[in-house]
Amino acid sequence: MHWLEKQIKRLLLLVGVVGVMVIYFGFFYLLLSGRSTEPITWYYLLSPWICIFFGLSSLQQYRVLQWFCARYKK
Repeated sequence: MHWLEKQIKRLLLLVGVVGVMVIYFGFFYLLLSGRSTEPITWYYLLSPWICIFFGLSSLQQYRVLQWFCARYKK
């Protein structure tokens, strides 16, 4: 794997993990403080996970897809 591709994957993982923490902590803060969570759409809750997925290696991505298929085929 090219060094630039490795760095981009690491950056995607970092952005994804930080995004999950910021968005979900903010979501739970709004939820527990009684404020409306209406402005937070499903896309905002899902987008950090997309960064994490594309930050994984090809084998890990394949295994994640296998896991999803096995989980939802039941």
